Amino acid sequence: MSMFNVTRKEIMWGGRKLVLETGKIARQADGAVLATYGDTVVLCTAVAAKAPRPGVDFFPLTCNYQEKAFAAGKIPGGFFKREGRPSEKETLVSRLIDRPIRPLFVDGFRNETQIVCTVLSHDMENDPDIVAMVGASAALTISGVPFMGPLGAARVGWVDGQYVLNPTMDQIKASQLDLVVAGTVEGVLMVESEAQELSEEIMLGAVTFGHKSFQPVIQAIIEMAEACANEPWDIAPPPPAIETVNAKLAAAGIPAEMAEAYKIVKKQDRYGAVGAVKAKAMALITDEAELAVAPGVLKHMESDVVRGNILKTGIRIDGRDTKTVRPIVAEVGVLSRAHGSALFTRGETQALVVATLGTGQDEQIIDALAGEYRENFMLHYNFPPYSVGETGRMGSPGRREIGHGKLAWRAIHPCLPTKEAFPYTLRSVSEITESNGSSSMATVCGTSLALMDAGVPLLRPVAGIAMGLIKEGSDFAVLSDILGDEDHLGDMDFKVAGTDAGVTALQMDIKITSITEEIMKIALGQAKDGRLHILGEMSKGLDSARTEVSGNAPRIVTFNIPKEKIREVIGTGGKVIREICENTGAKIDIDDDGTIKVASTDSDAGQRAIDWIRGIVAEPEIGVIYTGKVVKVVDFGAFVNFLGSRDGLVHISELSRERVAKTADILNVGDAVKVKVIGFDDRGKVKLSMKCVDQATGEDITAQVEAEKAERKEQYEKKKRSRDDHSED
Repeated sequence: MSMFNVTRKEIMWGGRKLVLETGKIARQADGAVLATYGDTVVLCTAVAAKAPRPGVDFFPLTCNYQEKAFAAGKIPGGFFKREGRPSEKETLVSRLIDRPIRPLFVDGFRNETQIVCTVLSHDMENDPDIVAMVGASAALTISGVPFMGPLGAARVGWVDGQYVLNPTMDQIKASQLDLVVAGTVEGVLMVESEAQELSEEIMLGAVTFGHKSFQPVIQAIIEMAEACANEPWDIAPPPPAIETVNAKLAAAGIPAEMAEAYKIVKKQDRYGAVGAVKAKAMALITDEAELAVAPGVLKHMESDVVRGNILKTGIRIDGRDTKTVRPIVAEVGVLSRAHGSALFTRGETQALVVATLGTGQDEQIIDALAGEYRENFMLHYNFPPYSVGETGRMGSPGRREIGHGKLAWRAIHPCLPTKEAFPYTLRSVSEITESNGSSSMATVCGTSLALMDAGVPLLRPVAGIAMGLIKEGSDFAVLSDILGDEDHLGDMDFKVAGTDAGVTALQMDIKITSITEEIMKIALGQAKDGRLHILGEMSKGLDSARTEVSGNAPRIVTFNIPKEKIREVIGTGGKVIREICENTGAKIDIDDDGTIKVASTDSDAGQRAIDWIRGIVAEPEIGVIYTGKVVKVVDFGAFVNFLGSRDGLVHISELSRERVAKTADILNVGDAVKVKVIGFDDRGKVKLSMKCVDQATGEDITAQVEAEKAERKEQYEKKKRSRDDHSED
């Protein structure tokens, strides 16, 4: 008898085999599924503590996605040869798994829960992120924990006017869309995407195409769970203390006071008033069981006040209707030394964004499972605690900062110029200086402005807006430009970024499964109106890229040299290129195809480096005049270095129009001279002339020299004839 009790489910999905297997690996986890798609394999485990964590009023869920270098047959790069802190990709995929899974747990579940997804094999075709999401959903579904799934997920591409299910990594390069959608049988829960200015219709079509496409996966997980799921956990009923607390607070008039506090428009004042009402409410409660549930009761009360008002009156906490965007001020050039800068303020949300232009040497080298690559656009988002009037720990960026930064990156990326058209490395840093509402969308607007201020020729300006939803039964309201409170207490966070030509990024998180295609359509339409309004406000600050890069930024000049000359420019062990950089102060990048980029903030230094390189690769041309330096003096003439490292001989007869007895009489080593190429000897050595060039002006006086020579010859002939005549006499 086998020691393993294996349950396996196979389906064909998107033209490849998806296999879910459990019962063999990680059997002590509550749920463990080995998910295989193509030859990409991810081990997904789910474990939950058997008892809730005391004193916690939120669901303590952690999702960890980790990539092992062995999955691609590699040893980790760098000094430490083991996997260390999570890469940006691992952090982003961990968030991708967390976001749709979190709302599917039963309300009130407070047991610490951890999902771990480990990439064991990567086939370089199928991205492990979708496999990890499907595997995590399967692991939770069979674990017995109160998870109201299963969840399905899919990637959607748009190639040649057609949707593509789970495009391979090569196909995604040709796709105008990279969209990940996750959800249940009932509806969509999460969308994350980057698009090349696609219409709202195509984006919505992609979401519904993805939702339909992962239904067979959900079915496969259900069938697997029917065969091998653990017994479902007993869910404790809501504590009776909740009703008691509600009754006490109602008797004390707390709901009415809360409603009054929420009528205050200014955020800090409103928070102060709401805090005072909460403190008064908590003072009414002394029983320990009631104290444990009171914060949750108050949160529900806040939610009812905010949501109820919007649905009844259409008026929001800050006095706006559902469609109005808060006042916007867009300023550029706010920092004199920065290459590009912008201060974007929308209501009580503000981003100070700074753009820096660098060279090819500033590109980020990313050591990914699928192979090493270089990134020439970086966007870093920072959210200091003072932005919300709080104190807090400052340190390396958390998951939220990385996620918000990547969303803004996706929004801007499709509108960047090509590397060939604009050979700079770009870094944008967004410092959130005030926050109430979407700071990631403020980052998109600020980055667009800062890059244009730096002279980056964006295809078109990019703006972003965050939408919200309040839904009770069949009543709903879609909100433009949501506040922080509307995000926390609402049913949807729906962020759309793009240009006046189309959508470049769409991110959606939905807390309820009853959202319809119609609601999404209304939200996308309302978001488009908001985006166009914001673009109009941004154009008052700057409507297109500056025609020149900042004087503080390096000037990059690109030119080509023959491939066979690359070795001469680099020199033995890089000696020549190092010497050029040290002597001129310029930075030089050389590509394998002979493309050379010379960068320097000082245009003279850049030109010196260019001339130096051109001198190395140039071939001397007959009849061309060069400025050179005498490097050696010999009896029969002088050797002159006139073109890069190339020397030529000025024969003693070519030194001067006058007869020269000794080279050293008129030339010394180190003298600067002007020379003309007059030919090549049998061995290809260059023959130079000084006498054909006016040494003061550099003018070609060959004609004059030839005329003098002809005149001397004629005089000589005359004298000779005269002598001959005398001798005959």
